[in-house]
Amino acid sequence: MTGAPLELFDAGTPARPAVSLAFDADDPVLAAAAWSRLAEPADVVAGALVAHLGAGPALAWLVDAARDPGRALQGTVLRVSVPDGAGGATSRRGATERLAAAVARWVPRLENLDPRRELHVLDRHGGVLLTPDDARWPGGLGDLGPAAPFALWVRGRDDLAGMAARSVAVVGARATTSYGEHVAARMASGLVDRGFAVVSGGAYGIDAAAHRGAVAAGGPTVALLAGGVDRFYPQGNHDLLRRVAEDGGAVVSEVPPGSAPFRQRFLARNRLIAAMSRATVVVEAAWRSGALSTARRAAELLRPVGAVPGPVTSMASGGCHLLLRDGLATCVTDAGEVAELAGDLGADAAPEPVSAHRPVDGLDEVGRRLWDALPLRSPASVEAVARTAGLGPREALAGLGGLALEGLAVQRDGGWSRGGC
Repeated sequence: MTGAPLELFDAGTPARPAVSLAFDADDPVLAAAAWSRLAEPADVVAGALVAHLGAGPALAWLVDAARDPGRALQGTVLRVSVPDGAGGATSRRGATERLAAAVARWVPRLENLDPRRELHVLDRHGGVLLTPDDARWPGGLGDLGPAAPFALWVRGRDDLAGMAARSVAVVGARATTSYGEHVAARMASGLVDRGFAVVSGGAYGIDAAAHRGAVAAGGPTVALLAGGVDRFYPQGNHDLLRRVAEDGGAVVSEVPPGSAPFRQRFLARNRLIAAMSRATVVVEAAWRSGALSTARRAAELLRPVGAVPGPVTSMASGGCHLLLRDGLATCVTDAGEVAELAGDLGADAAPEPVSAHRPVDGLDEVGRRLWDALPLRSPASVEAVARTAGLGPREALAGLGGLALEGLAVQRDGGWSRGGC
């Protein structure tokens, strides 16, 4: 390729150009941006093709395939290990069939394709485009293999690698309870205080509570959208997402400006949340919540998964309980436990729980038995106390002396009763 515009020919009239690519496909940034428009998120065929050829050569191959599919599909691209639907590699024939079907999906989007327009929109919003070879790219996305994104469209802080290096995804359902929103906000705030970035999906419910908690604590949070970053969605979270982008966090998407969010893009977006973060915590989710797909994807990627328990009668926590029952998640109840799950061994260990001190905490077994046997008011004889405690009189008398020194037993009126009450 020489940098000149590529031409797409109609298969029926190969001598006459039908569409021209108006941009330099040799430019790796433009080529990556173009693929983020051509292929839907998590298109593993496109991912395998781009990984094998590079974004620019893969785009040139697609133009060639649009002109002469048979010749292109029999070329060297068949050395690409095209994943099947289950993540395994297909046979040569299967690879050809999957590539042919993919070409049929991609070619209609070649018409009028010009990522420079979308980059101009992004620039107007003060954003940047990141590609996998950029130092600011979050390395965890590479674990997605051919399902990794081609580019990330970013508004706000562009050092995603820095934020992802110490991050936790806090996710959950849109339909939440006040309990779930309180826990999510408090957990996000506590994580920020411990130096973590909070990653979520920008949606209503738990996602929004997590972002609000992080912003209120003055820490970074990343919102991964299913649509373009030129229009914050949902509209009701516009002000929140604007604050995320302006207050040290980032609003990110793998699809270009102008892309509409719809169900499949939301589901695909969840894999980015799981892969970008060091751990994923589900705060509140029903059995069919999309947050469970994020948790399961995180588990597949060998990321720690936490789940916050709720009332057993609450349908809003049914998904969390399912994760715990199936052994896919660790029970977490506060930011300290989440930090231990996601952070560095030892340095981020959760503090020991603090409980109220009881007078008998430092006693040995004999002392505890005597304490339990002592009456609260009317004194009892040594023999009576020994009998109740299941001890011999001499052993009981020696033990009562020790309790008296600690102020836990009192001798009066010829008998013994509790002290320190």
